[in-house]
Amino acid sequence: MNALTRIWQDGRRAERVAYAVGAALFLSGVLHTIVLVTTGGSWLGPLSMRKAVTFGLSFGLTLASVAWATSFLTVRPSWRSALLGAFTAASVAEVVLVSLQSWRGVPSHFNFETPFDNAVSMTLAAGGGVLILTVIGFTAAALVEPGPEAPSLRLAVRAGLVVLLVALATGAVMIARGVVAARGGDPQLAYTTAGALKPLHAVAMHAILVLPALAWLLRFTRWPEAHRMRVVVIAVVADAVLTAVIGVESFTGVSPLAAPLPVLALSALAAAVLAGTGAYALTGGEPTARFARISDGKARGR
Repeated sequence: MNALTRIWQDGRRAERVAYAVGAALFLSGVLHTIVLVTTGGSWLGPLSMRKAVTFGLSFGLTLASVAWATSFLTVRPSWRSALLGAFTAASVAEVVLVSLQSWRGVPSHFNFETPFDNAVSMTLAAGGGVLILTVIGFTAAALVEPGPEAPSLRLAVRAGLVVLLVALATGAVMIARGVVAARGGDPQLAYTTAGALKPLHAVAMHAILVLPALAWLLRFTRWPEAHRMRVVVIAVVADAVLTAVIGVESFTGVSPLAAPLPVLALSALAAAVLAGTGAYALTGGEPTARFARISDGKARGR
């Protein structure tokens, strides 16, 4: 809890706004989950309240993760605030519009039945474009600028942003495929073709939290930076393998749970290694005094 408090206190205004908005979006996902469960609604199909659930939870978590991970970048405050502000606004638009359409009982994507539905679908597509552009900006800054002093944290942030770009690019492909099919007069095909890429989109979406969080936890261990770097490299490779395997399955139309046994074993192994690095990081913890020293040093550096 002290760690979370320190992150909030050390955050700039744009970061605090993003944290607060991310929490609100996540809460909307939780509330929609309660509605879905209590009403006995379906978890499947384009009309399901599930979309409001997944968009709220996922965007809430991703927005907070991006705000936190990019706080370690050595980027001009005004430039980072502009990028983060745009990412925050686009995240809100995506969740609000998807939730609105869920309550209206109509599809949120690939729906061109009325002028209003067409405007919603186009706005969602435009919002996805804004998300991609902002993450490209953050990724370029992470690759060009010096970044965090600790090489392990620098690698984790860079890798997390690159994988997030994969997730957003996958979302763009999903939208493009779906729009072509829907405009061609086959809405059902639009949801089928776009839905096939959901596993890749979901798996890649949260590397921006997992990898930097691992590197951040390792900073509070007794291990030297060289050892922490090795642990982060293992996690980055495991995440890359998992993303690649799920990506091949998604683009070839194979369900991750119905993949051939060797492929299923490889993805399971990659996921286990990734989880194992997190568990390993927790075994090297030291007293909170070390966290206080690191946090105070970061605050002074601001």
